[in-house]
Amino acid sequence: MTASERREQLVAVGRGLFAEKGFDGTSVEEIATRAEVSKPVVYEHFGGKEGIYAVVVDREVQALTGALIGSLAESAHPKVLVERASLALLDYIEAHEDGFRILVRDSPVAQATGTFSSLIGDVATKVEHLLVDQFKANGLEARTAPLYAQMLVGMIALTGQYWLDARSPGKQQVAAHLVNLAWNGLKGMEKKPELTKPRPPR
Repeated sequence: MTASERREQLVAVGRGLFAEKGFDGTSVEEIATRAEVSKPVVYEHFGGKEGIYAVVVDREVQALTGALIGSLAESAHPKVLVERASLALLDYIEAHEDGFRILVRDSPVAQATGTFSSLIGDVATKVEHLLVDQFKANGLEARTAPLYAQMLVGMIALTGQYWLDARSPGKQQVAAHLVNLAWNGLKGMEKKPELTKPRPPR
């Protein structure tokens, strides 16, 4: 096995263990045992489990970011873009279940640019300009678009976390329900929303 092949083997083994047990629950010894190598081999290639984890997270962040940003690349009606983004996340979860489990877990070695929350923030930034145009067209305050972008993308992301384990209903239905809430909610927004005032005591 070449050095490159060995590195890929260790990354694959580490990815499975991190998804199964989390970062803290995984040891270098377990990685070495499952890969059928000695612990020094793991340290030689990655310096420890932190090095493997960093590679795994970086790859998953790139894959998910590419899928979500790609779903928003082509111009379309905003409702269609919400549908595309929802399906892109669900498709990623279906194809990269282990990777998504790793991303949504917190880890002491996760960097500011490699966490699930920062990734979602990046996608929300891409969504902002779409909402600005819609807000202006409907007489709503464009300056609140960044806030609504975070809400919209966060809703899709948290639903994805739920669907990771539930897997019911199917992803097409889940995406349709997400769009139903997001789009119909956006369509009926008030220009000056206020909290419900409490009724005076009788």
